[in-house]
Amino acid sequence: MKLLRVGPQGAERPALLDEDGILCDLSAIVPDIAGETLSAEALDRLRTLDAGRLPRLDDAVRIGPCVGDVGKFICIGLNYSDHAAETGAEPPSEPILFFKATTAICGPNDEVLIPRGSEKTDWEVELGVVIGKRASYVAREQAFEHVEGDCVVNDVSERAFQIERGGQWVKGKSADTFGPIGPWLVTRDEIEDPQNLDVWLEVDGKRYQEGSTRTMIFGVDYLVHYISQFMTLMLGDIISTGTPPGVGLGQKPPVFLRAGQEMALGISGLGTQRQKVGQA
Repeated sequence: MKLLRVGPQGAERPALLDEDGILCDLSAIVPDIAGETLSAEALDRLRTLDAGRLPRLDDAVRIGPCVGDVGKFICIGLNYSDHAAETGAEPPSEPILFFKATTAICGPNDEVLIPRGSEKTDWEVELGVVIGKRASYVAREQAFEHVEGDCVVNDVSERAFQIERGGQWVKGKSADTFGPIGPWLVTRDEIEDPQNLDVWLEVDGKRYQEGSTRTMIFGVDYLVHYISQFMTLMLGDIISTGTPPGVGLGQKPPVFLRAGQEMALGISGLGTQRQKVGQA
């Protein structure tokens, strides 16, 4: 299934994209695409619905973040071998974890705002993993029992805030609009192999990022296992699994976003995002 949330910011309603690409209203069935709606049992009930009997929604409606009420937005740094190489960093021996503030979350096609004082706002297309079952001290071989779907994430980053201002990376990752997610949450049964997905990003029509989740240093199953050793993962938590090469910081010379530009990005089977860049 492809699940999404549509409508004005802060008033999104749950929806389903059927096999014909028609938006179907789920608001009479579930309160939101969040929390217990993401459990295996709840998703199985949604699979029994006859989409043809659900109310239709206007195709022109705004698409919001595909998951609501996100508790934790966990990101993985330097998780692609070819991305680590372009930054000149040694591949990590363990996953690098950092958080992105949930207030950064926005819709997949909402405007991305360059924060005040920024000179180095950058892009990062990433595979997002959505937790559907509470996970604590999970064995690697059981990790996928706790994953209910995947989505596209743009881990927008301000490199000067992240690297040059001291402290942790979170300062460069958490500005408002720095976390577009969606357009859809694609349930796990529709993704044959999360480690074999094509990933790409363009700015003003120029392709900067083109890679594959095959080059991840730590795969999805290992990440869920590993993170669960340090914190409990809850339904609706998102893990953003790292980015392939081609970020602005890695260009020679570096290239950063400017107001008026447009980003387009996507992952095979998970849909595409398109964001205009503005100024906060």
